[in-house]
This record gives sequence, structure tokens and C-alpha cells, in this order.
Amino acid sequence: MGKIFLEVITPDKVLISREVDMVVAPGIEGEFGILEDHVAFLSGIVPGELRYMIDGKVEYCAVMEGFAEVSNNRVSVLVDAAEKAEEIDIERAKKALERAQKRLEQKEGIDIARAEAALRRAMARLKVAGRVRD
Repeated sequence: MGKIFLEVITPDKVLISREVDMVVAPGIEGEFGILEDHVAFLSGIVPGELRYMIDGKVEYCAVMEGFAEVSNNRVSVLVDAAEKAEEIDIERAKKALERAQKRLEQKEGIDIARAEAALRRAMARLKVAGRVRD
């Protein structure tokens, strides 16, 4: 299997910048996978799990809203925030999930879209964190 270059970039840092064997990302129309010599394309990224394989080992990170560009054996993922699975603070993510759920139960006087987005972010972080802790 050939290599592709993966970059995951947030406004604060470059989280990942390395050659990998494969990338699977949460696109706006569903998950998409990238291998060597993939056709060029752009996709929106939604909160979820981004996984990549290096020498047969799968690594995970949580990504939030953003975009991905695939071109010339390079995958550039530009997102608002991203965390590697082992770096996620599970207690903080659980509290964020609880806050979002409580807000959504109120249904009045809240920004529903914002509360739903917070819920999706917390769920993505917990899912990814569970990959390395289960």
C-alpha cells in the first residue's frame, strides 16, 4: 500500500503532519476514505471521528467543523478544533454533553442550533476517546 500525506490543522496548531497509509474522515455527506492516488476533491467536515492508519495501526482523533482537500496524495483537513483520542478529557466531554442535553430539554429561550452543535461535538469527542480507553 502506498503512502499519502495527512495534515490536520486547527487555528491553534498543526495536530498531525505525517505520511499515512489511509485516512477515513467524517464528511458532510458521510464518511469518506482516502488511499494513494485518490481523485482530487473538497468536502466539508462535520464533528466526528477521523481515523488514519500507519503501518497497520489505526490512530484516532476527534475533529470538529471544517473542510478537507484531497489532491496529489495529500489530505489537508482544516477544522475549528481537533484532539487526538488519548488527549481527550473524558470528564470535560461528559459535562459538555450533559449541558447540551439540558439546554435542548428546555426548548425555549435557547439557540437550538447552537445546542445541537455542542451536543454533536461532545458526542464525537466521547466516541473517539472511547476508542483508546475501552
